[in-house]
Amino acid sequence: MKGHIALGTAIFPEGTCGMQLDALARQFLWKEGLSYLHGTGHGVGHFLNVHEGPQSIRLNYMPAPLTPGMITSNEPGLYREGVHGIRCENLVLTVKAMTTEFGNFYKFETLTLFPFDLRLFDTTLMTDAEIQWINDYHREVRERLSPLLDEAERLWLEAKTAPLMRDTIY
Repeated sequence: MKGHIALGTAIFPEGTCGMQLDALARQFLWKEGLSYLHGTGHGVGHFLNVHEGPQSIRLNYMPAPLTPGMITSNEPGLYREGVHGIRCENLVLTVKAMTTEFGNFYKFETLTLFPFDLRLFDTTLMTDAEIQWINDYHREVRERLSPLLDEAERLWLEAKTAPLMRDTIY
């Protein structure tokens, strides 16, 4: 999740390719001597192909810059053969963040609206900003989906999007 949040909150200059952002997602695993061999993200396009380019976020050089309007997956993960695998995935939209004297800067807007399993979180390992990102994301999921649900579904969603608390293992 730390890698997912780091990538999801990145702000980057116009012309940035996915390879330049990939280490943001992998850094936390690398610090522990871990890695994954799949890409961190891929394009999702109007032809409904699963890995539709030209953009991707991966270690390999892909010269296509991320530009506003591109939908890309954010899906760092970890797989340990014969033990377990986990990947938390959202789709993100590249949007304009700001223009400064240094040019245009972009960021990602999260499109996916579904709660992360609270059992994934050990907030003793998370920064306040990471906890806040999860809580803000879950609040948006709740606010946008609740009007579409019946009472039982709303109660389920409220439980699944309960705020994370500091120094808690779920």
